[in-house]
Formats: sequence, C-alpha cells, structure tokens
Amino acid sequence: MKSTRLEPAEAAAPIVRLAADTIGDTGETTSVAQEMDRLDRARQFAQPLLANSRFDTGENALDHADGVAEILRSIGAAPSMQAAVYLVYAGDYLSEPETVVEQAFGASYASLVTHTRQLVRIQRNARNAWTDETDRELLAEQLERVRKMLLAFSRDLRVVLLRLASRLQTLRFYAATKAPCPVALAREAQQVFAPLASRLGIWQIKWELEDLAFRFLRPDDYRRIATELAEKRIEREQGIEAARDHLAHELAQVGLQAEVHGRPKHLYSIWKKMQGKQLQLSRVFDLRALRVIVASVPDCYAALSRVHEVWRPLPEEFDDYIARPKPNGYQSLHTVVLDQDGRPLEIQIRTREMHDHAESGVAAHWAYKEAGTKGYAGVSAAGDFEGRVAQARRAVLQQLLAWERDFVGHNTPAQSFFEERIYVFTPQARLIELPAGATAVDLAYNLHTDLGHRCRGARVDGQMVPLNTPLVSGQTVEVISTKEGGPSLDWLNPQLGYLKSQRSRAKARAWFNARALQETIARGREAVDKLLQREGKTAIKLDDLAGQLGFRNAEALFEVVGKDEFSLRNIESVLRPPAPVAPPTPESEMPLFKPAAAAAGGRGAVLVVGVESLLTQLAHCCRPAPPDAIGGFVTRGKGVAVHRADCANLRQLAGRHPERLIDVQWGEVAPVQGRPAVYPVNISVIAHDRQGLLRDISEVFAREKSNVIGVNTQTVRETARMTFTIEVRDSAALAHVLRQVAEVNGVQSARRK
Repeated sequence: MKSTRLEPAEAAAPIVRLAADTIGDTGETTSVAQEMDRLDRARQFAQPLLANSRFDTGENALDHADGVAEILRSIGAAPSMQAAVYLVYAGDYLSEPETVVEQAFGASYASLVTHTRQLVRIQRNARNAWTDETDRELLAEQLERVRKMLLAFSRDLRVVLLRLASRLQTLRFYAATKAPCPVALAREAQQVFAPLASRLGIWQIKWELEDLAFRFLRPDDYRRIATELAEKRIEREQGIEAARDHLAHELAQVGLQAEVHGRPKHLYSIWKKMQGKQLQLSRVFDLRALRVIVASVPDCYAALSRVHEVWRPLPEEFDDYIARPKPNGYQSLHTVVLDQDGRPLEIQIRTREMHDHAESGVAAHWAYKEAGTKGYAGVSAAGDFEGRVAQARRAVLQQLLAWERDFVGHNTPAQSFFEERIYVFTPQARLIELPAGATAVDLAYNLHTDLGHRCRGARVDGQMVPLNTPLVSGQTVEVISTKEGGPSLDWLNPQLGYLKSQRSRAKARAWFNARALQETIARGREAVDKLLQREGKTAIKLDDLAGQLGFRNAEALFEVVGKDEFSLRNIESVLRPPAPVAPPTPESEMPLFKPAAAAAGGRGAVLVVGVESLLTQLAHCCRPAPPDAIGGFVTRGKGVAVHRADCANLRQLAGRHPERLIDVQWGEVAPVQGRPAVYPVNISVIAHDRQGLLRDISEVFAREKSNVIGVNTQTVRETARMTFTIEVRDSAALAHVLRQVAEVNGVQSARRK
C-alpha cells in the first residue's frame, strides 16, 4: 500500500509539537494567521538570497528550502517552524546571520540559525573525512561520533527536526534527478538519521529515509524487490482493503469497538526481514498486514480469539508481546493467518496506549499523560506549562540517549550525558570527541601522546588562543607544536585549567615520571662508574656485571643504585678477587675428600663415602648447606654434584640413572683466614612494592653479615617478587636471617627456595 500524506492536525508527532514550543520568544499564543504571515515574511526574506544559489549537491537552494518546509508541514509542524527553514538557509549568505535574523525575527530564530548552521558544517566535514570507504573501523567510528554529535545538539529539538527533513529532501532530489548519490551521505541517512527519526516517532521520515538510502546503497536489491512488489501491488492493495472491511465487521458483530488499519510494508524493511531470516519474498508473511487498536488488554485477547475464528492461524507465527514485552517496552499481539484465498495476512492487536508507545515512545507518553485534560496547547498556567515542557524535553532526551545506547552501548546517565562531551574538528576534518571543558592540549594528547608533549599553541577557527581556553562543539582546532620538547609542569595544576581529560593528565604525568627515572639511572650510573674507577675495573662490561648481581641489564642495576636501594658493597664483593688458594697438598697427604667447587677457597666440603680424592661441587638448583640431608650424583667430567636429599632434580636424575647415585656427607672444614666456611643459598621474598623496599631488605642482610652475591626482582600489580642468593654458615643461620627479613615492613613471606 502507498502511504498517504496525513493532515497536519492528525499527523503531528508529539515530538514535533514539543519542538514547536521553542519557536516563540514570549510564550504567547499566536493565531494561524499570524504564523502564516511569519512564514510568508521568512520566505520573502530568503528568496533573493537563495533563488540563484545551488548547494554542493547541485540542488537549487530555494527549491531545497521549499522541500524541507513541505516535509515539516506534512509531519504536522506549525508555520512558525516552517519559517525557520528559510532563515537557516538564508544565514549562509549573510555576513552576520545571527544578528540580522535576531533583529528581524527574534532571538529564538537567531539561536536556531546558529545551531543548525554549526551542525551542518560539522556533518559536512565529517562526511569529507570518509575518504576510505574500505576502512570499516574508521566508518564505524565516524558514524558513532555523528550520532553523539546530533545528541549534543538536541537540546534544541528544532535543530534535529530540520536536519532530518533536510536529509530527506536531499535524497528525494537525488532520486528525482537520477543523479548518483554519495555513498557516505546515503550511509549516514540509513545508519544515523533513520534510527533517530524512529526514536522520535516520525515514521513517515523514517520509512522514506530507509527506502531511499536502500535504493542508493543496494540498487540491484532495491530494483529486484520493487519489481516483484509492483507486479502485485494493485491485487495486494485490494486484498488488504477487503480484509480490513471484513475484520472490522466481524469485530463489531461481537461488540468490540476497534480501529482497523491497513499497514504498508516498506522495501527496506522487507529486505531486512528477508536477509535476517533467510527468506524468499514469497515467505515474507507481513507484506499484507492489518493493525487493530482496541480499548483494553482483555479486548486485545478477545479480538485475537475472533481473528482466529474468522481465519486459520499459523501457530508458529504467533507472538504475545503483551505478556512478554520486548526489552524496549514494546507490547502487542502478533499473529499470521491464512485468508479465504489461502494467502498469509499478518495482524497486530494492541491498545491505544501500546500503540502510542510503539509509535512515539516517551514523547507520546508525555503528550497523552502529562499535558492534562486540556491537551498540549490548553494548559493555562504559564509556570505549570513551562514545567511540563521542561519535563517532556528531558524525557525526549532520555529517549535519544536510549537510541545512542542501542548503537554504542553507552551507560552514562541521561542528565549528565549532554554536559560531559564536546565534538571538535581537526584541520583534516577528523571529528574528535572530548570531555566538556577540554582544551587544545587535551586534543593534542587525544591525537597522539608525543604531539601532546610538544604542543605549544593552538588556533581555534583560525584564531590564536591560549592553551587553557575551553573548546566548544563545532570548532576546528589546529595544534601548533615544536619538533621536540616536553609538557609544562603547569599543565598538571588543575587550577590553571590546561588539562581537563584524566587520560591527558596521566600522559603528561608519565612523561615527568620517565624523566625522573632517567635522572635516577644517571645518578646510579655515576656512582657505579666511580666505584669501578676506584677498583680499577673500568674495562668490565656493565651488562655482565649486572647479570652477575642478578639484574636483567645495566640500567636496572643503575636504577636501584640511584634510588639508594642497592648497596655498592654488593658490587665490591663481585669485583674483588677471592683470597689466594693454599698450594696443593702432596698426594700422600691428600684427605679423603676435596672441597666442593661451589665452595672454593675453604667455604665448605663434602665427604664421598668410600671414595678418595673425588671432586665434588654443590648443585646450583637447590643450594645445599649444613646440616641439610644431601645426596650425590656422579656427573660426566665434573665429579660429584651434591644435592639436597629432597631436590626434585636429584629425584629425576635418580630415576634415569640410579647406578650413578653415591652417598655423601658433610665434612669438617677449618676456617680460612679466620673466616668460617659459608654456603650460597637462594631465598624467595614476596612483598608489597614500595619505595626503599630493596634497601631495607639489603640492610637486614648486611646486619646479619650475610653476603648477597645475586639478586633478581620483578614487580607485577604492586607485588614485588625477589630472589636473593646469600652466603650463610648453615641452615640455622639461614632461618634466623629469614625471620629478620619477614619483619621488614611490607614483606608478606620470606622462605628458602
């Protein structure tokens, strides 16, 4: 069925009436004659400016304005709203449009001109930025930002309505002239403007936008479906009208007061259903559809019962959205029946309130429930009227916000959403979303961290401005930067207003932290270099030195030295050569054991039971120390490796080569140069990371006279995991050291590995 143009008094969507309220500056009621006079004056004012001008689409400017005004009239907009169309387009050809319009028509029209022209400029720049049609991620990002930008301008609902009507007129022009429509423009109409019109309950615009965009984006599919439908249109329209009369008569016969309407199915919705359910056109049952509106919920089910008595239902095509409403609150009964000719016919049954909600959402709820018994225009008390309008407008903005959430999953509360974001452009027409109050420095950090560090100035709409100037939506901002440099400490002062975004502030703070780290590393390097000069070890490789101390590289060593968290004494112990070894003992005087290789210089010894003069070494995996239970394993060419009896590696070796196990025991070793024998052991420390932690633990080792010969640290999510290799006399001394380490502030556990 073709949709017929409704009379304005009947067709005006609640959102249209709500937007029209903001036209008047005084709040006084105007007569139809006065409004028509205003419309005539506006057109006469704009005609000389628009008559000989053309838009970049090729359409005559005055013809476009006439088309937009007619679209607004068809959806019920008052003449005063239509008058705004001519003033908006005339503003493009005036040197000071806001001033001129305000003097001639009032401040409300001037505000509308300002906001609409600003929005048009932003949209045009956004489309120009979509140069790569294959970059799906960029397209999705730009579409999302255009939706958000529309919401940012929707405080004045007239702006949104004008843009909807303007986009529809542009698509009509391309269709009428058969000129190729830009893909970006059609996609924006389909994915931004049509869903917005749907949310606002302006179905005529929504359907036509979808069909025209479908025609330009998928011309082959559009022509195929249009051809198939055109062949049967007259038959289908006659069948729907006959079914409508028949159902109305049957409902009246059982005493049900009902409105029965034929519902047209538009091409795009047909195609979407075919794609979504993988159907052929012949299987789309709601090409022929009726809608029944009754007084109450019991009447809905009574009407459903009568429908199923008159025609044979298809059980698999029945949905009860009254008992189980859709997530958006939609309620209705849906059923598909076969008429007397065996053709499918979809029927929707709902109450008036359900219908109003389905058609116009929150705006309809306001129009029918909030305006009182006198209706929208009949509220007499000015204060009460203004309060209701404000409440209605908030409700509509919440509906718009719900639309936004459908697309991008936003969860920001409605009352703060419009206050928290602005939308600005780069000189390359890239649309950028920023928090309200953001500055050019925030924009620079949004574009690239390094650009933010080097930002030194900004031009806003071609004019130089201070860096702490708050930006507003619609501005074009050019960032001026140096080739190198960093941020200013003033940027981190919230009182000066240079940075609004927490993300930008974190990036600037990270730069200063990195610079402080570099200075710390430089101090550590200087201290290590001086030590190497005193020890005469300047030729040593720094990374090798760091590796011997348990660090991943030299910079990690310099960092802890620069923070005073690692004593230079630990480095001295690695740099200074071991004490001289006594001359070899004659073979005749050689004892039954040799010192373990890992404890060279008299640091420890192991007896190999029953074997003389066999070289032994302490295993690095378990680091045994007296009086640990130990076991020996004969290696190839390196003597006997001594492991702790509970060492996992020893168990694995024994499983593979049990014949190479050998009994060993601790021997007695005399002190060397007055020092008792010591053994290297590994200990593991887990602690909450903090400044000075490594220094405090190192002081414990120094106090207990436990030499540190290796250290490795790693911090993950503020938890430090440290491994130290220290030298102890025996396990008892080690236990005492571990108790002392466990008492250090922040240490969670200290144990032997």
